Amino acid sequence: MPLQTLQFAVFFGVTALIAFATYLQCRGARSSSDSNKEYFLAGGGLSWMFVAGSITLTNLSTDQLVGMNGNQMALLAWWEFAAVIGLIILAKVFLPVYYNNNCTTTTELLEKRYNNKHIRAVISVLFLLGNTFIYLPILLYSGSLFMQSMFGIDVPIIYLSAMFAVVGAAYAIFGGLRAVAVSDTYSGVILLSMALLVVYLALQAIDFNFEGIPAERLTMIGGNDSPIPWHTLFTGMLLIQTFYWSTNQNITQRAMAAPTLKEAQKGVFAAAGIRLLIVPVIIVLPGIVAYKLYGDIGDAAYGRIVGDLLPVWLSGAFAAAIAAAVLTSYNSFLNSSAALYVCDIHERYIDPDANAKTLSGWVTGLFVIMSLMLVPIYDGAESIINLVQQLNGLLSMPILSVFVVCLLFRGVDARAAIASVIFGVALYGAFTFVWTPLHYIHLMFITFVSCISVALLLNKFLFGGSATLYHRYQEAAE
Repeated sequence: MPLQTLQFAVFFGVTALIAFATYLQCRGARSSSDSNKEYFLAGGGLSWMFVAGSITLTNLSTDQLVGMNGNQMALLAWWEFAAVIGLIILAKVFLPVYYNNNCTTTTELLEKRYNNKHIRAVISVLFLLGNTFIYLPILLYSGSLFMQSMFGIDVPIIYLSAMFAVVGAAYAIFGGLRAVAVSDTYSGVILLSMALLVVYLALQAIDFNFEGIPAERLTMIGGNDSPIPWHTLFTGMLLIQTFYWSTNQNITQRAMAAPTLKEAQKGVFAAAGIRLLIVPVIIVLPGIVAYKLYGDIGDAAYGRIVGDLLPVWLSGAFAAAIAAAVLTSYNSFLNSSAALYVCDIHERYIDPDANAKTLSGWVTGLFVIMSLMLVPIYDGAESIINLVQQLNGLLSMPILSVFVVCLLFRGVDARAAIASVIFGVALYGAFTFVWTPLHYIHLMFITFVSCISVALLLNKFLFGGSATLYHRYQEAAE
């Protein structure tokens, strides 16, 4: 009992410390006169450290730690290595365009390039569907699953999910992006430190000896029946990373909240360094060790190994870091979803003078309720991370194609682009649920190329447009 008391005392103490440090950092910050920019882009006041910290922890949560370690193989590290390229593309290709166009949301760029507000709304709706039906409920489920398996507590996952949802919503509603980004960074320092300690303790538990682990668990060259066949690295993998890091509002919003483009790029490069040097080992090695210790236990692997190897008092601190990761990822997605709805839909079609903070509060509450209702659907999924990536293809490639078309071509009719998005969703849906001739990452590549082709063909033959390539990147960034 004394150890349990200490464990919970450390948990609540670290959680309170993060909240208090966030409050101190945010209370004296200068405010922007633009309410949307203040609430959704922290008034353009995030230094490169907070940009890097927020990008890192928005992505790195239990869906990564639990889901990737749950595969219990080294192969999943490719997601992180490829992410480095995705972040470089964000810094060098997309961020200059967003900053030059003074965008609050990534989709605002589409309205300006296609000169049509409807395409902005359509893509925002797709992002919101992805957040509501995929990311938000999976974050709640994976975080609750980790707590359940780490502490061996017999509490229904939906109750734990509700706890995460309420606290995460409070950050998003009352603090805006500034509070979200600052708490991300502080939580990230603790989480990465603790995660590296888990890696060390896991390796120590097997005496740094990987003998007895099947070769397919250790190889970095995936076969055709593996989660990441080697040849997919040259087709859809880089497209997935480009979509996620460069057009996805949930991630890109952090990089758009710096005072200057140069400061934003520094933050993105720092986040890329973290992904290259730290993240791969923490998302695969504990799972591999868990395979040697416990066998094939899937998504319960990370929580089990942390619960068994960390001292009780440290497990309280780690639980606080994990809880913070779940909360910051969850509230990041809530804040970004509110930004998409308020800026791209409500202000454009309903009330241009709406109070951003008040409206965001109501919208956030609705997202919380919907995500909680969907948690039971993901309970018992064979692999969280593979399920996320596969479902994400329904939206990611059609959306990415619209951004690529507006960056590469001038003179494309918005109606052609919207039609290509609808076509792409239907095509990938057919590939996923009706006929799956290739690995889903290859099918993402096919969907992407098909969407661009359809947009250009419809533009020419149905809408009478004449698409021309931008002659140089500087012109495209105007």
